[in-house]
Parts: sequence; structure tokens; C-alpha cells
Amino acid sequence: MKILIPSIQVPFISGGSVLMTNGLKDALIRHGHQVEVVTAPFKFFPESYIENLIDFWKKQDFENFNGHDIDMTISLQFPSYYAQHPNKVLWLMHQHRAVYELYNKTDVQKDLKKLKQTIHENDTKYLSSYKKRFSMSNNVTNRLKRFNNIDSTPLYHPPYGFENFYNESDYGYIFCPSRLETLKRQDLLIEAMQYTKTPLKAIIAGEGGQKHTYQSLVEKYNLKDKVRLIGHITDEEKYAYYARSLAVFFAPFDEDYGYITLEAMLSSKPVVTCSDSGGPLEFVIDGETGFITEADPKQIAEVLDKLYANKNKAKLLGENALQYYISKNISWDNVVDTLLS
Repeated sequence: MKILIPSIQVPFISGGSVLMTNGLKDALIRHGHQVEVVTAPFKFFPESYIENLIDFWKKQDFENFNGHDIDMTISLQFPSYYAQHPNKVLWLMHQHRAVYELYNKTDVQKDLKKLKQTIHENDTKYLSSYKKRFSMSNNVTNRLKRFNNIDSTPLYHPPYGFENFYNESDYGYIFCPSRLETLKRQDLLIEAMQYTKTPLKAIIAGEGGQKHTYQSLVEKYNLKDKVRLIGHITDEEKYAYYARSLAVFFAPFDEDYGYITLEAMLSSKPVVTCSDSGGPLEFVIDGETGFITEADPKQIAEVLDKLYANKNKAKLLGENALQYYISKNISWDNVVDTLLS
């Protein structure tokens, strides 16, 4: 089949959305299909740019290009999921979160209020027109139902490089890899480390807009000997840091999915997350594959110390995590079979 994946890309930013899109393309090609990703640039401001982009995608007819009939489209993202085709499948990555669960009506500009109404109306209309609707996680499915009253089925996929993760004996540190952004909440780990009573260390990897803020927190709490911000790391370094960690801390706010949770599980490491973290809660079973705590630094510190004080327990939780991952049948073969069935 000839399959198109309508998509967007924020220039110079490559994150989970790019990995998911490219992963789907590669999996479809491995199954013998001809696949292209059709991309338009995206930016979050001004709101008028987003409105124009909505209109652009609503006008796109993907049924035929220069005499080549397109058999199917698979849409993942706002606003590219407005593109039209008689045989279209939705595999929802996320909607425009700024006008959904992240919308703060007490602190918002007039243009965003207008954009919110526009997007809600268009999402409800166009997403309900899909005969086959999937999402990347149960958390995304619940949002679509809550805000637009549209049903969808969660369909999990593996993280990039899933076959390369491995396990080694721990070196006594908590690993926290992610973009350094407010919603990822690395500050919870940094603040928790001032309350830990064991020799535990924390290694935070990644770049982002909160880098200087987090470095300032380390200095403020005099944690230079306990917390390391190591910046960008290679894939090989990432695999090694996972393999040698005691556990992985990943406690974002209302995450869509969360590759880091899956990467930790593939490395046979338990995950420490929070009760409001969204996607990770679909995989972390408290006391079995990791720990779920409130978004409170003191409570987090208690859990971290518990893991350090009982490394055999931490190892067992990590082994459980890997088995739980395996039980979920998370594979690209399953994704392709499900989307094309």
C-alpha cells in the first residue's frame, strides 16, 4: 500500500513526536509498504499562525498526488490530523495541550480563548469522522473522551532503540534523563535530594530551557556532591546510565506516554513517579514495578532512601518491571497489524 503520514515539525526541536513518527514509518516500510511523511512547520505563537495552519490542513486532500492514488493515511498530531482521505486512521499522539488540560482560564490571553474554542470545535468534528481511532496511551484516550466525548483505543509502541537496553549491577545513583523543561519536573528530584539520608546520588541528563534554573537549585541547596547535571549524552551513554542505575526517576506532570518509563523497564530498573504524572502510571505498579508517590520532595526522598537501603528489593522491582513490559506485547509489529487490520 501507499501510505502517507501527515505531520508537523518544530524546527530544531526533535523529541518524542519525531521518534514516534519515524518509528511508525520505518515499521510500515519493514512490512512492505510505501510510506512518506508529509510535514509542515509548526510554532506555538502567535495564535494567528496556528489558526492559519488549521485552515491549511483542513484543505489538504491526500487521496491522490500527481496521478498516484494514496491507499491510506495515518494521522498522529494536531493539526495535521485534519487532512482528508476516505481511508484514514487516527493514532493520536496528543492534541494541542495548551487549550486542553494545560489551559488556565484565570491566566490566559483573549487570543488563546478564541483559539481554544476553534480547536475544540474542529477537533470534535474532524476526529469523530475517523472510523478507526487509536491513541498512544490510555491517558491520551481519557483526555479525548473527557474533552471531546470521542472514544479511542490505546495502542502502545516501543521506545527508540528498544533492542539496545540492558542491565548491570547498580552504581548507587538515581538516573533522570529528559528535556529540562517545567513539565518534566526535575526540580522535584533536586529538592528531594536535600532530604535523603543515604549516600545516594542523582544524575540528571538532558538539555532544555530550565537548565540554569535547575543548576541554581543545586547550588542553592548545596547539592554539588549529590546531584549532577550532565547535559546531552549519546545513545550509548544513555543505555549505560540506565543499566548501572539503582532506579529511574520520572515524574512529569500529566505526561502523554513517557518513553523514559519504558526505557527503564527494558533496563530492568524500577521507576519512581508521582500520582499526577499521567502516562507512567499505566506501567508503574506501586511496590511491584516501582513506586508512586505524591509530588512532594520529602515523600520522594523517603522512597529513594528505601530503594538505596534495600538494593535487593530494588533489583526485584526492576525484574518485575521488565516482565510487565513483556506482558504488554509492546512491539512495532503489533502496532502495524492493529492499525492496518
